Amino acid sequence: MNFAEIKALDEQYVLQTYGRNQLAIDHGKGATLWDTEGKEYVDFTSGIGVCSLGYANEKWAKAIYDQAMKLGHISNLFYTEPYAVLASKLVPASGMAGVFFSNSGAEANEGMIKLARKYSYDKYGQGRATVITLKNSFHGRTITTLKATGQDHFHEFFFPFTEGFRYADANDMDSLLSVAGDDVCAVMMEPIQGEGGVNPLNKDYVQAVAKLCAERDWLLLIDEVQTGMGRTGTLFAFQQFDIQPDVVTFAKGIAGGLPFGGFLANEKCKGVLTAGNHGSTFGGNPMAAAAANVVMDTLTPAFLQEVAEKGQYLRDGIAALNSLYVSGVRGMGLMIGVGVQGMTHKELKDKLMAAGLLTLTAGKDTLRLLPPLVITKEEMDKGLAIMKEVMA
Repeated sequence: MNFAEIKALDEQYVLQTYGRNQLAIDHGKGATLWDTEGKEYVDFTSGIGVCSLGYANEKWAKAIYDQAMKLGHISNLFYTEPYAVLASKLVPASGMAGVFFSNSGAEANEGMIKLARKYSYDKYGQGRATVITLKNSFHGRTITTLKATGQDHFHEFFFPFTEGFRYADANDMDSLLSVAGDDVCAVMMEPIQGEGGVNPLNKDYVQAVAKLCAERDWLLLIDEVQTGMGRTGTLFAFQQFDIQPDVVTFAKGIAGGLPFGGFLANEKCKGVLTAGNHGSTFGGNPMAAAAANVVMDTLTPAFLQEVAEKGQYLRDGIAALNSLYVSGVRGMGLMIGVGVQGMTHKELKDKLMAAGLLTLTAGKDTLRLLPPLVITKEEMDKGLAIMKEVMA
């Protein structure tokens, strides 16, 4: 089918909840994509950070096929090998004590919030359930994770929202202390605010929050749905802040393109959720877990070091453009934010797409780059050349 035919079907049969780009992607290889008309694009999006191993990765595809031919799904009422093997890799590598598998980032964050509130209820009883999150954060699109998100425009239409959240300014301990109280059970934050504009938190601030949580027996909840699974050059971004969270979530890149997510808990929190407290029909699905095992096996220390180096290469290359349209470059690893001036970030995204480079937007004025972790120097150079041409 061509683009017009696919678009017509979408408009006739699909709820129009997305502002889609005006092209249909047909196939890809590595970090390069082709649309239905045969045009080639360098991909700096990886499906919003999902396709960590790029496209048409043979080892990943074979693992899914082999598992599908063996057992596609059964349910968590039975043990299966793929999720158990994955857990045995993920838990030690993160320094945590146990893992729960789900399907998505929002679902993972919901589970993390539930764990925090049950931890507090078990120990202190009712009345200690408030979670402090940061302004400009983003934690998901369910009713609860929308309320956890520290952006007012997400708190519309879907009333009543789940209560029990207060918001503090990022990198401001005085602001956090001003919204603290005896009803608080946890602080929840992203190491880098992704949807909010690719804004890394200050290391000193994150460590101060961790210290405060330990003193008050609040749980330190780290949302690594976007920053986790190698995206920033370490398995989890929190590992670069020299902290150890009580609970950390993950999703997006863990299964390289299949729906998968979950959260890891430390020893203190490992036993909080017990049989019947929480569940997920598709959580730890054998095919998705098989794919995730391939991703985990790929994220060796040497590979993660390459991710950090690639990120530095791209940030340096963008800064060297000296473009009047770039107000600054920030980020960690292959999670990069480019400040845009002189036009809107959406206008720049569309111009780059027309020239053959796919990018994302974030916040009010940021171009967000989340390339596949396997992107090559040749593909990065092609992308930089397109940026130079468009922003000349």
